[in-house]
Amino acid sequence: MTDRLTSLSRSIEGRVAIVTGAASGMGRATAHLFADEGAHVVVADLGSERVAAVVGEIHAVHGDRAALGVVCDVADVAQLEALVARTLEAFGRLDIVVNNAGVALPTSLFEEDDEAFESNWASTLDINLTAHARLVRLALPALLKSDAARVVNIASTEAIVTSAGMTAYAATKAGVVGLTKSMAVEVGRQGVTVNCICPGAVETGMTEDIPPDAKQTYARRRVPVRRYAQPEEIAHMTLNLCLPASSYVNGAIIPVDGGMTIRHT
Repeated sequence: MTDRLTSLSRSIEGRVAIVTGAASGMGRATAHLFADEGAHVVVADLGSERVAAVVGEIHAVHGDRAALGVVCDVADVAQLEALVARTLEAFGRLDIVVNNAGVALPTSLFEEDDEAFESNWASTLDINLTAHARLVRLALPALLKSDAARVVNIASTEAIVTSAGMTAYAATKAGVVGLTKSMAVEVGRQGVTVNCICPGAVETGMTEDIPPDAKQTYARRRVPVRRYAQPEEIAHMTLNLCLPASSYVNGAIIPVDGGMTIRHT
């Protein structure tokens, strides 16, 4: 008689995860959730005070070994190299990379002057797309030693439907989708899964300047569940993709948007 189910694990306890952009929003929620699930989390972001605050929150609940803070500008390859090196020095392994860091800088074809457009375009490309590829390349030697290596790239529904004036943001998020697919094909055979989440409207720093009434109007008109998401709701999908049991999910592009991108009217 065969067993009813195999012993695929739904635990990331003891795993080591790098989360970029982890000092706020979806990254912070992901770092906290991973720590709650028993993982060792490397909190990577700009600003020593912001990083220290999140690490302190995690340490207060789970102890000093639960989190390591690394101040890192993901647009700087040397700082990405240091991020991976410090992770391995502290924990001796790396199982999960969550490419969450991102910016949304205006790149209107009409409104920005040439200098602003060029600067914002270059910065958005470096942070939102190039950094994802670089970090995975740097992490890959360590990931290949894991028995459940996971990469999750955070894109956006702007890769599917988009807004005027954000050409660089939309282009890079579509690029993250393509990057995820290519990576998944290349490293899947080596036991590293690569997947992508496309969050919709989320209550984060990127949306905090939108007036509440404008958010409510948008949600009622465009989102079937009629509200913005909380960062934790995106983090839970990230966690699901990082479970050892999610070993056959590879190259998936998953909108987490309350049904926004499937709504016709």
